[in-house]
Amino acid sequence: MRPGPGTRPGRRLLALAAAGALLTACGSPAGGTPTTTLTVFAAASLRAAFTGIGAAFERAHPGVDVAFSFAGSSDLATQITEGAPADVFASADEATMAEVADAGLTAGDPVDVATNVLRIATPPGNPAGVTGFADLAAPGLKVVVCAPQVPCGAATRTVEQVTGVTLSPVSEESSVTDVLGKVTSGEADAGLVYVTDVAAAGDAVTGVAFPESARAVTTYPVAALAGAADADLAAAFVAAVTGPQGRATLRAAGFGAP
Repeated sequence: MRPGPGTRPGRRLLALAAAGALLTACGSPAGGTPTTTLTVFAAASLRAAFTGIGAAFERAHPGVDVAFSFAGSSDLATQITEGAPADVFASADEATMAEVADAGLTAGDPVDVATNVLRIATPPGNPAGVTGFADLAAPGLKVVVCAPQVPCGAATRTVEQVTGVTLSPVSEESSVTDVLGKVTSGEADAGLVYVTDVAAAGDAVTGVAFPESARAVTTYPVAALAGAADADLAAAFVAAVTGPQGRATLRAAGFGAP
């Protein structure tokens, strides 16, 4: 016989059902805070800094989960213009951000928050003996760079024009993290990434600075997006990035001031 609602087993079932309904309604454990997801699209070179900024933002905003999508800026801009849901966009250059802003997809004007410069990354110990940008054109040297449409690739092209040195890379990658991966895996003798990527990689690579990098400084803007699910929350994240603590985190990761 099925227990009726007035019996002890029946009351127990009703209590369990009510608890289940409460869990479903809240989207979190009973008594917990409902979770709101803030989706941030950010340039791959921002991973270390933005992960730290995101963690601090979550602590300051209980119930908010910052979900990052790190990739090449041009790929992220394409996703946004094609309708991918995102709340905030941080690009590795102003030109890529302009594509999104010109499409009417930013909420207000983007804000410049950091700068970056290129650095050569080699396997630990620099076995090929690379000393500067011109060495990357040496016959037989396996060099990896970013694709031209990616900010780090555009910066590489600028340095080539400034120096008159033309590179013949074995591959062109869609992000600096992919370039770094080719170097750390031993598939390349050298790669052009940002100074912040070399710093984040630690002992996994050896960095080689070159003076011509100062001729191709990259500026990073950030903006809340017009289609943000929570406009106030998106604006608050941008404020966190551009505020004193956010700028300090970026500076600690090796970024320069805008």
